[in-house]
Amino acid sequence: MNKLFFAAALCAGAALPLAATAQEYTAPPLAAKPAGGPVKNASYVIDPTHTFVMYEMGHYGTTTNRGRFSTKDGSVQIDGSGTGGKVDITMDISSINTGVDLLNRHVQSKDFFNVAEFPTGRFVAERIDFSGDKVTDVPGTLTLMGQTKPVTLKAVRFNCYLNPLINRQVCGGDFEATVQRSDWGITWGLNFGFENKVKLLVQVEAVNVQQ
Repeated sequence: MNKLFFAAALCAGAALPLAATAQEYTAPPLAAKPAGGPVKNASYVIDPTHTFVMYEMGHYGTTTNRGRFSTKDGSVQIDGSGTGGKVDITMDISSINTGVDLLNRHVQSKDFFNVAEFPTGRFVAERIDFSGDKVTDVPGTLTLMGQTKPVTLKAVRFNCYLNPLINRQVCGGDFEATVQRSDWGITWGLNFGFENKVKLLVQVEAVNVQQ
């Protein structure tokens, strides 16, 4: 069973109550419980239903253009000290959704992400920084358009809990980074109103698969 299928199967169980009618639905008998920090020497699988990458880019100094990518696969490995580890997440660039069909097609084109040639992106980190049992920073590399550049994700929030629907520990949080899109060769519109600076907002949850 591959990692993505395993995570999806776990999350499908968690989503079952949502399919019930209002008459049938009852809250889980147990609320989610705190579960300390990530477990030493544990492997976590990214939950694709709770893991997305959003971006924000200024538009003519007025509004902010936004889009969202889904994730295809991913894992987090916590080391023996419980205060370090590794991350490897693959993003489905072709899944980009800006909320506007015409804009979706444009950002998928060669002007931006060229998804026909580069359908996926990848974030890899050989280190995770902690303060106590909370993740603070994840310094790694982001590969887009066939180019790999350093990016450090900073935690805005982080927590672990025991999910009562699947009876497994889940860890995750919100992370942010600001990058220059031209570093990856995405330069369309820089000379007429589209900013180079892009804010990345990452929400991620991962399930402990060794419980």
